[in-house]
Amino acid sequence: MAATMSVVPVAVTAAGMPGLSISADFSDLREIKKQLLFIAGLTRERGLLHSSKWSAELAFSLPALPLAELQPPPPVTEEDAQDMDAYTLAKAYFDVKEYDRAAHFLHGCNSKKAYFLYMYSRYLSGEKKKDDETVDSLGPLEKGQVKNEALRELRVELSKKHQARELDGFGLYLYGVVLRKLDLVKEAIDVFVEATHVLPLHWGAWLELCNLITDKEMLKFLSLPDTWMKEFFLAHIYTELQLIEEALQKYQNLIDVGFSKSSYIVSQIAVAYHNIRDIDKALSIFNELRKQDPYRIENMDTFSNLLYVRSMKSELSYLAHNLCEIDKYRVETCCVIGNYYSLRSQHEKAALYFQRALKLNPRYLGAWTLMGHEYMEMKNTSAAIQAYRHAIEVNKRDYRAWYGLGQTYEILKMPFYCLYYYRRAHQLRPNDSRMLVALGECYEKLNQLVEAKKCYWRAYAVGDVEKMALVKLAKLHEQLTESEQAAQCYIKYIQDIYSCGEIVEHLEESTAFRYLAQYYFKCKLWDEASTCAQKCCAFNDTREEGKALLRQILQLRNQGETPTAEMPAPFFLPASLSANNTPTRRVSPLNLSSVTP
Repeated sequence: MAATMSVVPVAVTAAGMPGLSISADFSDLREIKKQLLFIAGLTRERGLLHSSKWSAELAFSLPALPLAELQPPPPVTEEDAQDMDAYTLAKAYFDVKEYDRAAHFLHGCNSKKAYFLYMYSRYLSGEKKKDDETVDSLGPLEKGQVKNEALRELRVELSKKHQARELDGFGLYLYGVVLRKLDLVKEAIDVFVEATHVLPLHWGAWLELCNLITDKEMLKFLSLPDTWMKEFFLAHIYTELQLIEEALQKYQNLIDVGFSKSSYIVSQIAVAYHNIRDIDKALSIFNELRKQDPYRIENMDTFSNLLYVRSMKSELSYLAHNLCEIDKYRVETCCVIGNYYSLRSQHEKAALYFQRALKLNPRYLGAWTLMGHEYMEMKNTSAAIQAYRHAIEVNKRDYRAWYGLGQTYEILKMPFYCLYYYRRAHQLRPNDSRMLVALGECYEKLNQLVEAKKCYWRAYAVGDVEKMALVKLAKLHEQLTESEQAAQCYIKYIQDIYSCGEIVEHLEESTAFRYLAQYYFKCKLWDEASTCAQKCCAFNDTREEGKALLRQILQLRNQGETPTAEMPAPFFLPASLSANNTPTRRVSPLNLSSVTP
């Protein structure tokens, strides 16, 4: 990846790792493994279990170290020795989630490790009380003003320590979390960047930073440490920002340098393919991941989304039962079961499981969005709006929530509102044809037809997933009596659906053949009109019109009618369409530049 990059030592003595330097490249995987094992131990001692798990999983994907190369434990300072008894007792209380009790016994401790656990216990105690009050008093959909009461006190104390430069990398991380919770985003970003410089091995700080970055421009202005951890961060943030090509390239580079056995990287690649709707590829990777790590629960809700889209009921049922056996009270498990019931059109049960997921973790993004979808299915628009708004509060980059809000306001016949939300979804997914088609429909309702044309054309240009953009563009041209452009769009639509080689029912196929039959009839092109009229006879809704047109064509041919020179007739169906069989070769695209708005 970066074999030519120089090794840049990064001071990490504040974290209790004297003499350890973090390289900028992956030239020494043994040293990287030592660092990962070391940071896994440090984070575990401080109760940062997710960061510890991430480091341990990544270390496990690298070759084992010989005994002589194993990293010795960090040296014990005088302060550590003095606080050892209090820390050991408090950590036991912390591990069983008795946070107030842990903080009580750590009060007055001076060592960095004990002080962090003291402040972190107070923070988690406040979060637990807030979540309990949210669930008990308000229910999962009420937008209450419940706050973590400990945040302001923690901010004051940590701010003093920060100004005195007494915070180590873990302390800076916690200070950043407190600032983020208080919606002080700019200050939080600065503190997290500082934390990555002081302790670049701590994945939690990178991840928190990732959650605060909203676009690529913002990323450019960050002064990040030039270490190998930055590559994992960039790959993750590119996935979050929907920059999937860049993300996949980063992950491929990480695999190439030696992390090919990392289940984390494999799952992130699967998520990336899910985000660009390459469903087959994503399903294949997830299935491989399940074979390698059959008890893994992380990202299985994303896997279930893919099974849902493909309507794979038996596979989704198996996944739901399997996860239930592993851990029925995990958020991901509840979301998988919710998807299973949703696929069976049992929307009330599905919503119940998404609510259960949110009781387990009120900040779990996927559950809010999925619950919004269920309320939409149940025609409960007000509950859907609340669910989608909660999803956006958790993560403003969730295009599905913005899109869902647009759909909800479209049902409520409030086009200006849905235009705003569809625009936000489009900004997050500029190359997603569904967002563009939705925007086009919105502009059409507001009689902004030029903008609607642009959206439909753009949707076709980026790869129309639902094969509807050209039909909508054609109908728009019909409204504006632009018959040539309408015919051109319908022809291209017919070419596309016939040339893909798939046997799929397209609802607008009959509409396209009916218009083209009438168009060629007006141009007095009897062969083309006859071909299209015969195609109309294959559809119930256009059968009678097709037969009537065939009779008229036969009558006019018998009378010796010929095409007039004045009538424009530059468009012809491909020869292969005149036969009854579906063409197998891809027809070369027509020049549609004349209809580009």
